[in-house]
Amino acid sequence: MLLWPQSAAPRRFLLASSGCTIYTAHIGAAGRAWCAEVARWIFSECLTESTVEVSCGAPPGRSTGPDLGRVAVRLLLKVVSQAGIGLQSALNDFVTTAFPSDCRICSAPLLRSTLLPICDVCRAAIPPQGGVLCRCCGEALDIDMESARLAAHTMGEGLLCRPCRISPPQFERAVAYAAYENELREMIHLLKYERMERVAKLLGSRLADSILTLRAEAGTELHVVAVPLFAGKQRQRGYNQSELLVQAALEELRRRAPEWKLRHVEGVLSRRRDTRSQFELNPSSRRGNVKGAFEVDANRFRLGAEVLLVDDIYTTGATARECAKVLRRAGARKVWVATLARAQMPQVALWSSG
Repeated sequence: MLLWPQSAAPRRFLLASSGCTIYTAHIGAAGRAWCAEVARWIFSECLTESTVEVSCGAPPGRSTGPDLGRVAVRLLLKVVSQAGIGLQSALNDFVTTAFPSDCRICSAPLLRSTLLPICDVCRAAIPPQGGVLCRCCGEALDIDMESARLAAHTMGEGLLCRPCRISPPQFERAVAYAAYENELREMIHLLKYERMERVAKLLGSRLADSILTLRAEAGTELHVVAVPLFAGKQRQRGYNQSELLVQAALEELRRRAPEWKLRHVEGVLSRRRDTRSQFELNPSSRRGNVKGAFEVDANRFRLGAEVLLVDDIYTTGATARECAKVLRRAGARKVWVATLARAQMPQVALWSSG
């Protein structure tokens, strides 16, 4: 089924199948979108992606999405999400026709109604990190897997990057789900800079995957602490994205590892002064940027506790190192670090001479 405008009435549409007119309907703002030659497939129970041989992320069109601030659109999308399969299919057809929207990551048309404008292809396009990583901070090491296995067997406990060898951090280990690039980078930007809080719910399961890699080493009870924002910056943004990620990840972990006692403790860490964005600085400037920037509220912290420190991105590790240092000074027995993304240096490809 394909929808297109009638030439005699630019705000009036035909839904046709095999050349037969099925119905016409006024659909308001969508008329302007179609007059701008933005075409879209409409699907239902009998016409799916496999039928028309397109996927979510078909040829992109101009952005014609709904204003999600409008209460009517939000209510309609909530009705669709709570409807049964049959009704949901019909409502999906209506919503994607009346309020066409494009993916905020790849600009492809969305083929189903959603409160989060990210297509299914982009949602699935976040592979976990691979390759050889530093066993302490997770930095990618420019070494092939065979050499890494040999070195790890010789050293016993795995490989360390140069910074971790020269100046070991005061956290036990830092893990991240994926490299900070492509779709994941864009999703984090939507969460941090465009106030799309629902992105945290989408990415929470990935952060949960990252946290689960610590389960064999970490204690059976952890205090989970999000890296704080400066109060003024949090007021401006409206929330701390790391707190949202913690909440989403813990909700997932309660289902997947209910026996693991992970307690979200708010207010343990605070940022004493505003700091510049770490991405604007070189590694040495980043260390100076966060030095003395954090403090621990002793009234909210239990001496001897193991702490899981959570942030959205691990860059050079300056923030994680500083937070771990003040937590250990305050009496934390161990500090573990889990992030959603890890900024990695470009690696030189290793080619086999054979």
